[in-house]
Amino acid sequence: MTGTRPRPSAPPPEALIVAHGQPGDPAPAEAEIAALARRVGAELPGWRVRGATLAAPGALEAALGACAAPPLVYPLFMTDGWFVTSQLPARLGNRAGRVLAPLGLDPALPALAAGALTQAARARGWASRESRVIIAGHGSGRSRNSARATEGFARALAALTDFADIRTGYVEEPPFLRDAAAGMGAQALCLPFFAARRGHVIDDIPAALEAAAFAGDILDPIGLHPGVPALIARALRAAAPPRPSSETAPPRP
Repeated sequence: MTGTRPRPSAPPPEALIVAHGQPGDPAPAEAEIAALARRVGAELPGWRVRGATLAAPGALEAALGACAAPPLVYPLFMTDGWFVTSQLPARLGNRAGRVLAPLGLDPALPALAAGALTQAARARGWASRESRVIIAGHGSGRSRNSARATEGFARALAALTDFADIRTGYVEEPPFLRDAAAGMGAQALCLPFFAARRGHVIDDIPAALEAAAFAGDILDPIGLHPGVPALIARALRAAAPPRPSSETAPPRP
């Protein structure tokens, strides 16, 4: 007897979003990355999207164990530094598929920030060409990766906007934020180049701006922009391998 038989349905694509988290208090960051994974999943019908932090004991391993196939991994980091290039691959082992570029290197991120900054200036009644922006980055005393990512982001942002001045300043390397933010005037915006609101964003950035007598406004970190889930979803969709055709298999002889 001849005929056709349906092909087995392909398993749903798997994705895992990984953040650094907060070692001293891992639970809030775990809840945040889980919520982000749900928002990204809403942009990707038919996918299974999970989140985990490196800081929560066993969280990454549990998320990997729940995946039916090696997942695409999206690092919720602002640069491809040690955590992305060394610790994350070591923790993943051979249980994951492709590791994508981190959020801070996503080529779509500057356009997202340009819209947010322009809207923020307009909401304050400011003309962007008369306003200044400082990008507050992490920086590092050991590697230039963080500063390079921040500077590349600032250059791309400058190409998309007409702000009078776009500067970068860092928490952990020169030019330090307290120095870079000096003399910017009241018509200025600070955009933290961070994925989440904790640690440096809560403590060090406001302290540095206060030391600089910064009279402008501090915006939310770019990682909290409402457009980030869709941005992550686009990156995952573009990286996913083609799915097998759902057409019927050829007849048996």
